[in-house]
Amino acid sequence: MKIDIKVPSAGESVTEATVAQILKPSGSFVKKEEEILELETDKVNQVIHAPDTGILTLSVSVNDKVTIDQVIGSVDTEGKGEALEQKKEEVTPPPPPQKSPQEGSARNTPENFVKSLAKEPLKEEMPSPKKEEPFKEAPKKEEKSQTRTRMSGLRRIVAKKLVEVKNQTAMLTTFNEVDMTKVMEIRKKEGPDFLKKHGVKLGFMSFFVKAVTSALKAIPSVNAFIEGEEIVQNHSYHIGLAVSTEKGLMVPVVKNCDALTFADIEKSLKDFALKARDGKIAIDDLQGGSFTITNGGVFGSLLSTPILNPPQSAILGMHAIVKRPIAIDDQVEIRPMMYLALSYDHRNVDGKEAVTFLVHLKENLEDPERLMLDF
Repeated sequence: MKIDIKVPSAGESVTEATVAQILKPSGSFVKKEEEILELETDKVNQVIHAPDTGILTLSVSVNDKVTIDQVIGSVDTEGKGEALEQKKEEVTPPPPPQKSPQEGSARNTPENFVKSLAKEPLKEEMPSPKKEEPFKEAPKKEEKSQTRTRMSGLRRIVAKKLVEVKNQTAMLTTFNEVDMTKVMEIRKKEGPDFLKKHGVKLGFMSFFVKAVTSALKAIPSVNAFIEGEEIVQNHSYHIGLAVSTEKGLMVPVVKNCDALTFADIEKSLKDFALKARDGKIAIDDLQGGSFTITNGGVFGSLLSTPILNPPQSAILGMHAIVKRPIAIDDQVEIRPMMYLALSYDHRNVDGKEAVTFLVHLKENLEDPERLMLDF
């Protein structure tokens, strides 16, 4: 029986995909749930699995465009995989030629040996001198000065959106800095118990997600966006977390952050990290965000101006934690400091609101007990 392989749905806004990679060629014997090819959309890449065990037949090639529910191949469940074994043929060397007794005895007698010397005088062969060949340089390898690779669908759509943001919004960036001393102390003190209790590490990002949620409640305009001539206000707190992958930038969304504990957030982050590594982030994981956090600090960035993630009105940039001398109560102390950057759409968010948002965020992070840490 032949079972059709169809292009699965990839979300309401996705109508077509591109065959990015064929993992099992047509004619291969495949097992049920084995990966056979990879589809690329403008959102994410999706791996297609064999619906059953049998012989695979594909009707598409790499770079072909396909649509949702299109039949792109089949699996013949009556086909069987055959392991081909190559047998080595044993080669028997031919036996040495046999000599007649007369020939052997004639050659071995001293008389015949002396007669042969008399008939053919010895000639000393001198080796002929070798002619010196002119020196030749080794041929030089031609090195390519350029290489071209096709942009992935994900990178193409991200590039398009970034250009649209620059051209269609009044984007500004404001900065502040935060003393991470108390957050680091809590992580050091409570981290082992947190890991033992919840099975995940207590990271920095959960502090920032909770602090951002609190700031969004205090400054609602940052959690809104412009649609046409209307301002749409979000009353939920869905925080997108920018993740860099080999296939490009992805922004999975942690939903309803106001109702989540630190452990809930850390578990969601771990789950997204595993999905991103394995290329299994779904469309639903990327939709519905009302605000975005990007962490350039993991790559060593000290300061940057993040670009908005449309249609959102603001994005927070985290950066590297660096020890710097800071004036504390008129005394100079060395503290772990981080620069924060808030890029925002000035059409919707005023400068005062942007600055107030960062100050609120700073206060929560420098006094994290405000966040009512729930272990």
